[in-house]
Amino acid sequence: MTDKTHAASATQPAASGSDDHLRETCVASATIHRGKFLTLKQDIVRLPDGKQTGREYVLHPGAVMMIPLFDDGTVLMERQFRYPVGEVMLEFPAGKLDPEEGAQRCGERELLEETGYTARRWDYLARIHPVISYSTEFIDLFLARDLTAGESKLDDGEFLETFITPVGQVIDWVRQGRISDVKTIIGAFWLEKVVSGAWQPGELAEPPFPVSRNGG
Repeated sequence: MTDKTHAASATQPAASGSDDHLRETCVASATIHRGKFLTLKQDIVRLPDGKQTGREYVLHPGAVMMIPLFDDGTVLMERQFRYPVGEVMLEFPAGKLDPEEGAQRCGERELLEETGYTARRWDYLARIHPVISYSTEFIDLFLARDLTAGESKLDDGEFLETFITPVGQVIDWVRQGRISDVKTIIGAFWLEKVVSGAWQPGELAEPPFPVSRNGG
């Protein structure tokens, strides 16, 4: 076997499908901080070679991001100040899951609260894990279509602006670095594939929960 062949084969998943040789096992766990939104954990884990080390990570309830697509090929986006990075970011609407709340229901609620819009058609796109090194956070992505405008219902202390822009402009902003929010970047690439007809929602990913094509 050549070095080139060996290097290529080493990147492939194990033929048996077992990941036991990579898994870490929790030996002890402590809660460092429990906030209103996030919980910080510090664990001791046993590595695959039997040694032990520490892991610090954040427990996150999960979230949903919606890509509101109009029939004319434009999309609805938001401008919102994000305190940790100290910048106003360009984003697709999104919000965290409430306890016992389904993903699509969360999307419907957040879209109405933040933008005033409702959607008759919801297509699941994918689940992403944006910060796998230190957070349990996952974000379920939906394409929201057949949109109807209404009045937004922002939470107390929530400030944002909505605007409508062509899909091509979103892609340009990603390329130019004006959009740096990872969930919005991934959503933009999905959007580009869907609009071009290269990908069809539901063909590439099975949702980890029941979804309906219709809102409500």
